[in-house]
Amino acid sequence: MAWALVWLIVGIALMIAEVVSGDFVLIMLGVAALFGAGAELLTGNLLIDVAVFAVASVGMLLLVRPALKRRLLSGPAHHTGIDALIGARAVVLSTVDAEAGRVKLGGDVWSARSLGEHLPPIEPGTSVTVVEISGATAVVSAEP
Repeated sequence: MAWALVWLIVGIALMIAEVVSGDFVLIMLGVAALFGAGAELLTGNLLIDVAVFAVASVGMLLLVRPALKRRLLSGPAHHTGIDALIGARAVVLSTVDAEAGRVKLGGDVWSARSLGEHLPPIEPGTSVTVVEISGATAVVSAEP
């Protein structure tokens, strides 16, 4: 029981120290120490505790830490600004061809042009999809 308490104290101390480092290493070692405490309570054998701690540490550092870092440090999953307009639907206000036109996009009127120069003009009232934003012009494609 005394070794379980030592493992528990070490585990909690490592988790608290993680707040300072912020690299997700100490938290992995702290959780592994808690596994060691659990192994001590179940088996009462210090060698098994150390083996459980070692296996849990390596497993968490190689498997859990990279996934956790990727998930937490990847940034926002939503697009903002003009990136958010790609794929949006718009309604043609004046005929859109390869050179000019007007569409209503997100409540605003945008200048627009069609995706290809050999495509037929897109008539007013037609629903289109924004393929890209080129400067202040929405490049659009007629929906099938």
